[in-house]
Amino acid sequence: MAALGNAGRLIQFARSSVSLSVRRHSTAAAVAQTATPEPQENRKPKTGILMLNMGGPEKLADVHDFLLRLFMDTDLMKLPVQNKLGPFIAKRRTPKIQEQYSKIGGGSPIKHWTSMQGEGMVKLLDKMSPETAPHKFYIGFRYVNPLTEEAIEEMEKDGVERAVAFTQYPQYSCSTTGSSLNAIYRYYSNRGDRPKMRWSVIDRWPTHPLLVECFAEHISNELLKFPEAKRDDVVILFSAHSLPLSVVNRGDPYPQEVGATVQRVMERLGHCNPYRLVWQSRVGPMAWLGPQTDEVIKGLCERGKKNILLVPIAFTSDHIETLHELDIEYGQVLGEECGVENIRRAESLNGNPLFMKALADLVQSHLKSNEPCSRQLTLRCPLCTNPTCGETKAFFANQKLS
Repeated sequence: MAALGNAGRLIQFARSSVSLSVRRHSTAAAVAQTATPEPQENRKPKTGILMLNMGGPEKLADVHDFLLRLFMDTDLMKLPVQNKLGPFIAKRRTPKIQEQYSKIGGGSPIKHWTSMQGEGMVKLLDKMSPETAPHKFYIGFRYVNPLTEEAIEEMEKDGVERAVAFTQYPQYSCSTTGSSLNAIYRYYSNRGDRPKMRWSVIDRWPTHPLLVECFAEHISNELLKFPEAKRDDVVILFSAHSLPLSVVNRGDPYPQEVGATVQRVMERLGHCNPYRLVWQSRVGPMAWLGPQTDEVIKGLCERGKKNILLVPIAFTSDHIETLHELDIEYGQVLGEECGVENIRRAESLNGNPLFMKALADLVQSHLKSNEPCSRQLTLRCPLCTNPTCGETKAFFANQKLS
């Protein structure tokens, strides 16, 4: 009975984990899938930038395999008898998740946005940093194609000399960036081979000035869409994916880094409106980081604060958490139930040219630093329970770049 109870709770937990990886309206999502950026030039790259992210299913038929890989990832979650329970949960959750994706255009546009961002980034880099050119971006997703391991193989075939693992999560968490970096380490460890490329990693960038500028710009643009008489009364809710407190209490730096982003953005905006940092996607009986986004919306409405701006602060591209959870579950259904006057969401950074400039600036500065990783990456969570994390950190910290 205890095992069945645990399985039930883990099935509930699936929705939270899946929600980590789509775009604003369903029609926009459909457009994003059909519009494909032009391919990169066919030339031997000197520097390869591996853009790391969770990824998302591009079509409904991809949902099961996405969930299966997700629930088999021991870096993301530990399940009892994972080789059996993981496939069971994936199969059980597939219809529900397919239904959610069908409401936002039939799939995730995250590959589209990542490709567009990568194209813009490398074009700028070739001009900004000719000594490290030609540059080529590669996409390395954890749970859908193109997988991280496949991207590494492509980089080695291309003869890349200098490889940069570039997390697309601005704020570091062991469950997101950490899992992607572990995948790179395991790729070489399982082969018993040393990399042909010189690796380094951009492992976090929560307060980069251009990232802050992008968020501030999108918030300012959205505030102007509220009725002028209500504009000063708008409460800004910065919403990020929550974490179980068991993860936070091991020393995961994610909550502090998300808070740092919020603080810089509000400083840039001159603290124009009242705001809170809130957390979304909690499910199941375990304790999670709070307060929860939906509960805060209800509480604000009860206190007469009925003009709300939602800001996805821990993601740079639209995905299922913005398109379904924020836009539909909260913006439409919950907003109507609570009787909000105006509830809007700031557009994700998606195709903003300034964001592509931010990515290029991050890579250029990183390459000039000649550092393999940040000092923060070398420190394991004080109560870490995953030995691979230590091996991964050592792998990157010990890379010889010259």
